[in-house]
Parts: sequence; C-alpha cells; structure tokens
Amino acid sequence: MNTAAAALTPTSRALTWCLHLLVVGLLVLAAGRSVADGAPHAGATVAAAAGCAAVYAAGPALPRVRRSRRAAACWLAAVGACWLVLLVLTADAVWVAFPLYFLQTHLLPRRAGLAAVGATALCAVAAFAVHQGSFTPAMAIGPVLGAAVAVAVVWGYQALYRESEERRGLIEELTATRADLARAEHTAGVLAERERLAREIHDTLAQGFSSIQLLLRAAERALPGAPESAARHVGQARRAAVDNLAEARRFVSALTPPALEDTTLAGALERLCSTTSARHPVTVRFRLTGRAAPLPTALEVALLRVAQSALANTVHHAHATTAEVTLGHLGRQVALEVVDDGVGFDPGRPAAPGRGSGGFGLAAMRARLDDLGGTLTVESAPGRGTALTARLPVDPASPERPVAPVNPASDDEHEDPR
Repeated sequence: MNTAAAALTPTSRALTWCLHLLVVGLLVLAAGRSVADGAPHAGATVAAAAGCAAVYAAGPALPRVRRSRRAAACWLAAVGACWLVLLVLTADAVWVAFPLYFLQTHLLPRRAGLAAVGATALCAVAAFAVHQGSFTPAMAIGPVLGAAVAVAVVWGYQALYRESEERRGLIEELTATRADLARAEHTAGVLAERERLAREIHDTLAQGFSSIQLLLRAAERALPGAPESAARHVGQARRAAVDNLAEARRFVSALTPPALEDTTLAGALERLCSTTSARHPVTVRFRLTGRAAPLPTALEVALLRVAQSALANTVHHAHATTAEVTLGHLGRQVALEVVDDGVGFDPGRPAAPGRGSGGFGLAAMRARLDDLGGTLTVESAPGRGTALTARLPVDPASPERPVAPVNPASDDEHEDPR
C-alpha cells in the first residue's frame, strides 16, 4: 500500500500481499504459542491478536487510508495501540514490529516515519526486556537491526520508484517529441513537394498552355482569310499540347525533362530558341560560350527551366522583337543569360505573383537556383529591355552524364521543351 503512488505495479502489489501475509502469520504465531504454552493470559492474547488483525485488515479495505496520509497515520496509530496491548501480554509480539517498520516508513513522511520506527523499536526492546526480567545488549540488536533494514529497503524502493517515474516521463516526452518531429517533417515534405510541383507547373504546363492559347488566337485571327496560316498555327498548338502532356507525365514521376533526352543542355536550349521563334512573333537566338562540359542532370534541368520561364515572360509580358539566350561555361561555374529588347520593368518593384504577372516566375527561378547554391540577377528598366543571368556552381564530384551531340531538329521530329 503506497499513498504516494497513483497505482500499484505488479511488483509492488506482490510485495504488499507478502507484507499482509507476514503480519497475519506473526499474529497467528503469537496467539498459537500462547495457547500451546498454556500462558495465564492465553485467552486475552488470542483476543488481542484477533483485534489487531481486524484493525490491520480495515486499512487496505478503506479507500481513504490509501488516499490520505492523515488517515493512514490514524490507522497506523490504531494498529500500533493494538500491538502494544498484545506486546504487554506476550513477548512473541516483538516479531510483529518488523512489518510495522515497513508500514511506518512507507506510509508516513520521512521524518515522521523515522520517529515512528524508533519508537516501535524502543517499545519492542523494552517489552522484551520486561518479559525476560533482564536486559542485555543482545536484546536490542534484533529490533534495531530490523528497523535499519526496513528503512533501507523502503527508502531504496522509493528511490527506484522515483527514478522509474522520471524515466517513464522522459520516455513519454521523447515519444511525444518524436511524434511532433515526424509531423513537422511530414509537413515540411508536403510543403517542399507543393513548391516543386508549383515550379514545374509554372515553368512547363502553364507556359505551354499560354503558348497554345496564343497560337489558337493567331489561328482565329487568320480565319477565314488565311486558312493555311491558321492550319499552321493549329498544328503548332497541337504539338505544344502533346509536349505538355509529355512534360506532365515526366515531372510527376520526377524524371528527366523530354527536352534533355538524348541531347545536351546546349542542344535543348537551341531547340527551345528555334521553337519559340517559330511559334511567336519574336526572334530568339542561341549562343554558346566557353568550353562545353558535361553537367549534372539537376543543373541542366534547373537551367532549362529558367530559360523556359524567362522566354515565356519575354513572349507574354515583354512584347520584345528579339531575344538572345547565352550559355557560358566558366570553369567551376555555368551561367545562363537571357536578354531581350522588350518594354522592361522596375526590378525594385516586382509584380505580385498572380494571374497575368511574372512575379511568381522570378520567385520560382530564384527558389530553384537557391536549392542548388546558385544566384539569379535581373537587370531591367522601363523601356530598356531585360537581362536575366542565372549562375550555378559546378561540383566536380557530382554525377555527370555524357555529352550528346547537338541536334537542333525540327519540331516535327522532337518534343518541344516547353
């Protein structure tokens, strides 16, 4: 029985039952020996032992004793009084002091428990000396040693219990922390995937749909006077839709963009420039500087997406007539520059992300380059065109794929990178 603990563990429950059996056994022993020896007060001894057992049994049966230290102290006082009566009648009651030590140390506060144990040991020694008619130091060894053992055992158990509770609290806290961390990592993963999908959709599908819309508008304006021109625009819109479908299937699976399949980044950029010039009223030229070197796939994908987004802004917002895309290999760096002669804008006051603005495109480019340790520089002014420069560090330890020869094939033979 432990009022300080919220619930008994299987071990403490077993120890409690052992203590109960020990008390009952010692009371039965005292009463039995009194009857067997024909003691003059045998009847009174049996009655006192029975009364002590009844008072003791009332403690575990009363919930208040288990919940309140004050009630437990009153119950221990009643048990102690019955024991003193039994101790006066028979010397065998001295052995009942041993389980009383455990109860007093366990149920009472530390100082009160020590005082109660000391008083019980003193009464046991004094009563035994009176029954024996003399006193020797050996008479005090048993009760005092039993008291010391009981105090040490109970205090050790309480220390282990406190340590166990602290460890249980730490485990619960660790479990909760791990659960919170797992939820945070899941949330971060969801947000990162949303950001990736947003960039991919903006740089591929959204720009492709815009091109299809412009081509269909051009076909609509050509009808009915120029059916051949309208048919050409419709064919280009159809091919753009096919390319967009391929892009959607591949970026959902996180595969290499179709524009980079079986070609180099330079080849993909040159084909992008040719396709943009063919589909829109803007002349786009491609230029390669420096010594071409193989790049990691992640860098090629990032630079291709930046070029796609930049040219889309040139077509839809800059109203430019010419543009130039330059890919430069600068040793440990690779740079992509897109320059147009459009209307320009004020980089200090970028457009807010939203429908019909280029704000999200620039933000997506910066985020994509930041993930790879790169930088994005935009130089522009109203009426003076725009120059966009993306720089990425080339890590020599990164996995590289072989450089394929540039193959600027026509749109009918290859998919459009947009």
